[in-house]
Amino acid sequence: MPSLLMSILFLPLVGVLFLLFIPTRQTQVIRITGLLFSLLNFILSLFLWIQFDNSSSRFQFVESLSLRTAFGSGFPNIDFAVGIDGISLFFVLLTTFLVPICLLVGWSSVQNYVKEYFIAFLVLETCMLGVFCILDLLLFYVFFESVLIPMFIIIGVWGSRERKIRAAFQFFLYTLIGSVLMLLALLFIYFQTGTTDVMILLTTDFSEKRQILLWIAFFASFAVKVPMIPVHIWLPEAHVEAPTAGSVILAGILLKLGTYGFLRFSIPMFPMASIYFSPLIYTLSVLGIIYASLTTLRQIDLKKIIAYSSVAHMGYVTLGLFSLNTQGIEGSILLMLSHGFVASALFLCVGVLYDRHKTRLVKYYGGCVHVMPLFSFFFLLFTLGNISLPGTSSFIGELLILAGIFQTNTFIATLACSGMVLGAAYSLWLYNRVVFGNFKTHSIHHFADLNRREFFIFLPFGIAVLWMGIYPEIFLDTMHTSVAQTLASFQK
Repeated sequence: MPSLLMSILFLPLVGVLFLLFIPTRQTQVIRITGLLFSLLNFILSLFLWIQFDNSSSRFQFVESLSLRTAFGSGFPNIDFAVGIDGISLFFVLLTTFLVPICLLVGWSSVQNYVKEYFIAFLVLETCMLGVFCILDLLLFYVFFESVLIPMFIIIGVWGSRERKIRAAFQFFLYTLIGSVLMLLALLFIYFQTGTTDVMILLTTDFSEKRQILLWIAFFASFAVKVPMIPVHIWLPEAHVEAPTAGSVILAGILLKLGTYGFLRFSIPMFPMASIYFSPLIYTLSVLGIIYASLTTLRQIDLKKIIAYSSVAHMGYVTLGLFSLNTQGIEGSILLMLSHGFVASALFLCVGVLYDRHKTRLVKYYGGCVHVMPLFSFFFLLFTLGNISLPGTSSFIGELLILAGIFQTNTFIATLACSGMVLGAAYSLWLYNRVVFGNFKTHSIHHFADLNRREFFIFLPFGIAVLWMGIYPEIFLDTMHTSVAQTLASFQK
């Protein structure tokens, strides 16, 4: 009998098998089947949280299968092992929460290749879950790169504009090329230690010179996924060309793969190198915060505005991670989770406007509050979350990050604070242009507020943003012991 975690990992693939046997013309049956499997996976993942032991720093729900036993003695000695701790638990929950949302978003807007659309998202769900719960470094790399394939198809097939093929290839090549060095580093680690088991490698001491070289190799892969300045060019292009559901997954999960990699591998496995390169991370992060915020102020496309704001928020996350203290790291995890809700919801807001009016240019919008009051309310809530207003989910994360980085480098902390002012500027500017002012009746003739399906898509995002802002302790208590264990490598 497979464990709960193993069931969650492979249940989407079971859904794919069911979908393969449903005739293509029965689109409604395909939609319902895909949604039911994704919702069942989300419900199962809630049991992970319910049964999780907050007091333990060890990986929980661990199950292992020897691949040498399965494929023969000639296969490398690698175990397919899964497990989660207080850090990865919430990313598993975020993944299983967002996938049903993505399927609902494409419920009526996707008319072509409906079966393939649902299959792509269910395969993508398994790949993303594998990244967060696999306990073998080589298999982590396999899942880490496998995410590219369904995402490439989603952008290239269901993208909304003419440059979608170019954006899909740019996304694929940027992230794949960045991972070549990481693969070489993995092979080096395997031949030096004889294992790629994460739990063994976390207790392995590498020399300072090797740590520096391996850290650079891992950084090349993770920095592109974050993305950090200057390897961020693929992100705005991919967001603009992707369908709404693709943008939700990009912002909600894929940007977290890089920062999760830093937290899970780079920091605990190479502690001396992490300290050595922290000034580089501080510089790139602050540049990313200020540059992306200033660039956002000059954008005219709704999706590009949110895409560049994501680059700025990820700059805060990397600052917190490499503050190398409890406040900074816990703040970074909270901000990653909050960004997964807030940025995804903002892309859904843009999708609502695009579905109605087939344009994402800011100049064509205005006065939406008069005819779309429900939409305007949710848009305001998520805009305030993007600003990190007290009482919303991002506030606690950014506060802890700034407290953590202030203990390490006060000058960097002061520069990072400027990003909060710029973030408020572009967020309020965007909301003002879209929601207030006069009607643009010369370009938009028909307005319609949120329908029932859209309202119930936005509602859980609104609840999550307020819940994390008002009662963050339930999240902090779960991750505290695991964060302390991650930092233990610096206290040896």
